[in-house]
Amino acid sequence: MERRVFKRKIYDKILEWKRERNGETALLIKGARRVGKSTIAEEFAKNEYKSFIKIDFAKVGSDIVELFNDLNNLDFLFLQLQSLFKTTLHKRESVIILDEIQKCPQARQAIKYLVEDGRYDYIETGSLMSIRKYKRGIMIPSEETRISMFPMDYEEFLWALNNTTTFPMMRYALDNRRALGDAVHRSFMRQFRVYMLVGGMPQAVNAYIDYNDMRRVDLVKREILELYIDDLREIDESGKASRIFESIPGELTKGKLRYMVGSAIENADALNLDVIWKDLEKSLTINFSYKCTDPNVGFALHKDISYFKLYLGDTGLFVTLAFWDNNADNNELYNKLLSDKLSADLGAVYENIVAQCLRANGHSLYYYTFKADAEGKNNYEIDFLISAGSKIIPIEVKSSGYTAHKSLDEFISKFSGRIKRPIILYPKDLKNEGEVLYLPVYMVSLL
Repeated sequence: MERRVFKRKIYDKILEWKRERNGETALLIKGARRVGKSTIAEEFAKNEYKSFIKIDFAKVGSDIVELFNDLNNLDFLFLQLQSLFKTTLHKRESVIILDEIQKCPQARQAIKYLVEDGRYDYIETGSLMSIRKYKRGIMIPSEETRISMFPMDYEEFLWALNNTTTFPMMRYALDNRRALGDAVHRSFMRQFRVYMLVGGMPQAVNAYIDYNDMRRVDLVKREILELYIDDLREIDESGKASRIFESIPGELTKGKLRYMVGSAIENADALNLDVIWKDLEKSLTINFSYKCTDPNVGFALHKDISYFKLYLGDTGLFVTLAFWDNNADNNELYNKLLSDKLSADLGAVYENIVAQCLRANGHSLYYYTFKADAEGKNNYEIDFLISAGSKIIPIEVKSSGYTAHKSLDEFISKFSGRIKRPIILYPKDLKNEGEVLYLPVYMVSLL
């Protein structure tokens, strides 16, 4: 399989760090495993520096690790690194990549002194899935600029397929509130469903480009999921974290107003799993959406940490995990999903892709529920809330062309003064109808 380096938007953020901080901080790129952190760091180093050294702490021997135990003589440290990696470092023109930094706590602790020395730049990459396990006994450096890396977003996915025309057309349609027309919309929906199935993990995208075979793509996604589950079992030997992770598709399909941990772990409730929730959230393999108690600008001020929903960070992985027991050797499942003819309710898949796209665009995830009657037996729910200046945008997600939206209507009636515009994301073409803007689900990438 050909190894490709995909164009990623995070490159510009790394370039901004290099120009603005000019060696005053190290850069920590955090994200889930296999999301492309090491690749983008190395590509950046090749393009933007005269030379670089990459130390992969998941692979190097103890002789390299031990170099970071003694920082009294940095001249000698740099001489050893240049000798061992056969690379000449140039003052203010070279970068040292500390890959899988969580595997070498003393190297992360050394950042403070390396940055103070000022000779070179430093880029750390790492999955924080197991950071709690490795950081015991070390001082976390304050001389770090941290950025999060997510799976490839929809535009990056299209770039990988050499498609540079879809997004400009989507933007034009949204900006001008114009329908795309049946033929174009059908084509765009099919493209987006491919993205939902393949996902944004670079290895899966690479397999799709090489083989155009969903069976091969599914095999790659299964390997990544097994890696995540193994990591979770390593940080939590009780198995609770891995069971929570594996239960997400099933729990989301039930349509509950929050994640019900008792369905995955007998006699458990969310409040007694505080450490596990923190580890899962830091891992960036999962997206948390918290209930907002007052839907107004400044959602974090009204965040109820005891009520949340869980989404997988990548919808391609979500689909594979949801249908784990199906044999991927024939492509019937994928073909039905591509043609939108699967009998199973696809609402959870649509919700997950919306969560993924909003998160990739920099939004924290919040939802809102309120009582539909005095007895409290029924509830209305707004799937997502995002801010737009001094106003908010309530979003309802529908997996079919069914356009009834009682929850949204009641929300508009209750909070009209706070709303910029209410949006329904669904599989049909763009249309304006009264106060509500109906957008094809792929346009969530523009919000």
